[in-house]
Amino acid sequence: MPFKPFLLATDALVFLLIGTGIAFALYVRRREHLLAPWRRVGHSGVGMGALTVLVFFVVVGVLDSFHYRPALPDEPGKPRAYAVEVLSLFDKLAEPLRTRSERTYSAPLATHLFSKETVELPDGTTVREYPRLKYGGANLEDPGEDRGPDIVRRTLVGVAVGALAWLAVAVAFCRGLSRRWGVALPEAWRKIRRGETELAWRAVLLTLGVTFLATGPLLALAAEYHVLGTDKVGQDVLYLSLKSIRTGLVIGTLTTLVMLPFALLLGIMAGYFKGRVDDLIQYLYTTLSSIPGVLLIAASVLMMQVYIENRPELFDTVTVRADMRLLFLCIILGITSWTGLCRLLRGEALKLREMDYIQAAHAFGVSHWRVITRHILPNVMHIVLIAVVMDFSGLVLAEAVLSYVGVGVDPTMISFGTMINAARLEMARDPMVWWSLAAAFLFMFLMVLSANLFADAVRDAFDPRVRTRPVTGWLKATRARGAGGAK
Repeated sequence: MPFKPFLLATDALVFLLIGTGIAFALYVRRREHLLAPWRRVGHSGVGMGALTVLVFFVVVGVLDSFHYRPALPDEPGKPRAYAVEVLSLFDKLAEPLRTRSERTYSAPLATHLFSKETVELPDGTTVREYPRLKYGGANLEDPGEDRGPDIVRRTLVGVAVGALAWLAVAVAFCRGLSRRWGVALPEAWRKIRRGETELAWRAVLLTLGVTFLATGPLLALAAEYHVLGTDKVGQDVLYLSLKSIRTGLVIGTLTTLVMLPFALLLGIMAGYFKGRVDDLIQYLYTTLSSIPGVLLIAASVLMMQVYIENRPELFDTVTVRADMRLLFLCIILGITSWTGLCRLLRGEALKLREMDYIQAAHAFGVSHWRVITRHILPNVMHIVLIAVVMDFSGLVLAEAVLSYVGVGVDPTMISFGTMINAARLEMARDPMVWWSLAAAFLFMFLMVLSANLFADAVRDAFDPRVRTRPVTGWLKATRARGAGGAK
């Protein structure tokens, strides 16, 4: 094989999380009372638009979770060997961005290095000038004259290609919905354009349009330029920003897997059993909340780092070592961040245990375990879901802060925090190197903003005090026709 599949610990957990999400979606789909709140999420234009952006980040993160080791050139009489370097499917797709490295800093869309260097001329003399980049604008014969027109031309071509791609997707999308609804294609397009559909498909198409119009010029320019510049060692900043997405997603999602068991088990037990159990659990999370979180995380990460350095035989590659530190950071963040949700679940369990149907279950001799799993747990899942979605953005920001202070992910792992940490010392330069920090801020801002907007839609949908959106007359007529046909 030209490559050898390589499974990291976080990769396995990511795939497990995806499988769990698919199983949960299939479970919800068959139960109308669980599906109804998610339909209300689909009614929100802002929520569906934010979900569309989140899907883009998730796709990049999943592609970056399929790792492999490329094969080395064959040698006669020897078995095939594989490189120590671990790459991902995303690395393969973004290979031009990954391999086109310059010597040092270059500004966005530049054709020369950012700082002057001593260059020897053909006649033996030396001069201080800005050296030409090896890859950025290499297609230009005269960068001074050709750079501006070439950037404009590639931008217009990218906009045109993005618009055509969006139009093709929109037509295919409308065609599928028209067949599903049993109406003509123009009628389906008209209903989507007017926002008369049950789900906010108009917001999805508008978000996809903006995404395609932004991605088209980006890809067209990235073919010949460093769109967001290069960092200190000459790596493309756009590639680093996209690689950082997986780290942010892993921190935000895997930490939840660690946090939920503590919060669910202890919170429900404290509210349901009360008495000494409640006192013990309250003492536990109050004590844990009193410890400064950053100090606890720093001490734990440093202990893990010492363990890794003292046992190098347990880690084959640098990637495995960095991945183990990332996994341990997720565990520490999960252990230190479950107390808030635990308090919420304790209060809700205290209220639910006094409900009439709970008292009736006790009167009939139903066991505590069955009462908790059949009555308490389903009635607190909306709080769990809302808290998890809203905590995601906070965990992404926490990784950036921890990596900035040096107790986050491994320095060899690409993340928003390591990008910010590497760029902070260059902010004092004159002229200032600003693009690495700006790129990390932009991608992290888009991820956190879309997560927060989607969390708002989820909160409103699962809040019983918020009324559901009335069904439009066209949808009522469509459902009536479907019901009549079924009869």
